[in-house]
Amino acid sequence: MNNERQKVIDELIRERRSVTSFKPDQVPTDELIELLEVAKWAPNHKMTEPWRFLLYTGEGTETFIQAFIESQPAPGGQISEGVQKKADHFRSIPVHLVVIMPEDPRQKTWDEDHAAVSALIQNFQLAAWARNIGMIWRSNDWIYNPTFREKIGVKPGEKIVATLMLGYIKDVPKPKKRTDIKEKLTIISE
Repeated sequence: MNNERQKVIDELIRERRSVTSFKPDQVPTDELIELLEVAKWAPNHKMTEPWRFLLYTGEGTETFIQAFIESQPAPGGQISEGVQKKADHFRSIPVHLVVIMPEDPRQKTWDEDHAAVSALIQNFQLAAWARNIGMIWRSNDWIYNPTFREKIGVKPGEKIVATLMLGYIKDVPKPKKRTDIKEKLTIISE
């Protein structure tokens, strides 16, 4: 690998941020598919490609939002102020992508699949960032709620690894301090 490619990759990794502020512009579905085509090159043991996706864009985002609302306890049948506020925020996000994997009962396979899906998500984030598309990787408690899962079509035996909320970047957050890797590294040389 030449030095220029190394610099580009290093810079891309260091600059990527979780983004929560998006422009209202829609991201074309073809561009999202292209990003997933790039992301699928993630390492995955035995080439199992243990992922599937639910893409909510345009008017389809309301399906995702309604599933979220219906999964939240509603005292007296009324949507709470907090749930309504979160739903309104979700409406300001152009795209919601749910990333799903099979829950294999064999722990080793489950671990390998989860690692592969996580690598795919990171590839997706980096490829998107290079195109000025930001996102935040959410794994909130409501992704485990049976109502939410059923409403969006997650089958028994599947795990939601992430809900990626994404769009063209409006504001880039400042970087947060990271621990010097030497504090996390043990070197065994003999």
